[in-house]
Amino acid sequence: MMLKSALSQWPKPGSSRRELFRQGALLTLAGALPAIGETTNRATMSTTSPSAELYRSIGVRTLINAKGTFTIITGSETLPEVKQAMDEASRSYVQMDELMDGVGKALAELTGAEWGIVTAGCCAALTHTTSACLAGTNPERMQRLPDLTGLKSEVIIPAYSRNVYDHAIRMLGVKIVEVNEPSELEGAFNERTAMVYILGGPGDDGPLGTRVISEVAKRHGVPVIVDAAAEILTIPNVHLQRGATAVAYSGGKCIRGPQAAGLLLGEKNLLQAAWANSAPHHAFGRSLKVGKEEIMGMLTAAQMWKKRDHAAEWKQWQGWLQEVSTSVKRVPGVTTTMHDAEEGLSNRSPRLSIAWDGSQLGITGEEVSKLLLDTEPRIVLGGAKGARPDAMASSLSITPYMMMPGDAKVVAERIYAALSKPPKIENPEPLPQGEPAMVAGQWEVRIDFDRGSAVHTVLIEQRGTELEGTHHGEYVSGDLHGAIAVNLIRFRSSQRIQGTRLSYDFTGTVDGDKMAGNVNLGEYGAAKWSAQRHEYKAPRGIIRPVRPA
Repeated sequence: MMLKSALSQWPKPGSSRRELFRQGALLTLAGALPAIGETTNRATMSTTSPSAELYRSIGVRTLINAKGTFTIITGSETLPEVKQAMDEASRSYVQMDELMDGVGKALAELTGAEWGIVTAGCCAALTHTTSACLAGTNPERMQRLPDLTGLKSEVIIPAYSRNVYDHAIRMLGVKIVEVNEPSELEGAFNERTAMVYILGGPGDDGPLGTRVISEVAKRHGVPVIVDAAAEILTIPNVHLQRGATAVAYSGGKCIRGPQAAGLLLGEKNLLQAAWANSAPHHAFGRSLKVGKEEIMGMLTAAQMWKKRDHAAEWKQWQGWLQEVSTSVKRVPGVTTTMHDAEEGLSNRSPRLSIAWDGSQLGITGEEVSKLLLDTEPRIVLGGAKGARPDAMASSLSITPYMMMPGDAKVVAERIYAALSKPPKIENPEPLPQGEPAMVAGQWEVRIDFDRGSAVHTVLIEQRGTELEGTHHGEYVSGDLHGAIAVNLIRFRSSQRIQGTRLSYDFTGTVDGDKMAGNVNLGEYGAAKWSAQRHEYKAPRGIIRPVRPA
């Protein structure tokens, strides 16, 4: 039933990327709730401040961040002290090598690490470290990167650490060697091994964690880099204490430094080599430039980390969530749960869950989330569940991590208004009834991206209205699942590639041996697709499609 519900809300043919992003955005709700900008200082500030006007001048709306430290919504607000340091740094000239040398010493004294440098984000830190492990400070080798001929060319990564950000390492052309079990670790090292990469989080203190891997890597003389992008800054550093050679952080997340800055801490010799491989030097990392403003802003953020009253911040976040909880529980049937555990180091903050029966209140979690995103003041929530017509158990998640004073009042009033006086929302149109088109078989699918195109192969098995099969891309494959209602089709697939997965959500219509429609590519936007059925030729391991009896 959930799939049928989803089928009834497919994007219309010809939707633009912006329209697809906003698909299902409850446009009828835009004027349904009163704007409360006039009733709260923060709301007024969010729509009339110089910052808001700056963005409004180019047609961009600001938002209240009740979600957390996500780059897509610009991470965090820099601390006032950071803003001041960046402004002051912009007013003088310095020699960049001398600047980073001074910053390195200051970061070492501040954090207890042997050395530190500032980079253009956490991913830049990973790239520079990889360059340093491959080429050192040998200028001839540095100039030849990413040509790895004659160089060490392999990076070991435990399987749990594979992620979309390891592209920052792979961009140098290295071969990734995945280790799944502790028994595979020793054999993964050889004369070509340049580095080990570990993603901080679940698993980095386990049987293939930093401590275990670092002991083996040290025997082989191989550096270990830990990606702690969204973590709090631990002093003394937990990852270096476990044996890592270096650890990288995002500057514009919980540390609240410049969004385009990162922090790399660890062994002095390696970090100085990483700096040599980055801008302003003419090496592989020249494009990953960090300026004097970001450098001094990041140093200031690190200094402020030690001065900030983190216990008081936590209590403030709890107070904001309690304010929201008290407000929304005035609506009969609404319950809240405070999640206050301080487990883990990434995105460390309390969280509030708000739950209700969408059938009882007449609005679902997804509808509330869309409403708050589309109207003023604009609010991005931590998550939402509940969709019409058959998944009406609803909830919202509020993360106060990056909220500012005054935001809680706005969020509380907006959610209360949506739940207490929801606009009338109709259930989606039912799917057409009748004999489903037969789509079992092998299809050649052409996908026309905004720029470029590709030809994929889709193998579909059909049992009545249910579809399953395999989606073969240009390089990787994945299972597909979907449904068909008369001639309306929808199927989704997920394909693992490197450290991430690509998702495809195909919707369209069937006309005999042809299909066409739109495909949602998630963060990569949308595309058009068309397909032609061909005589079925089963690849090895593929079950021949089954047509309905």
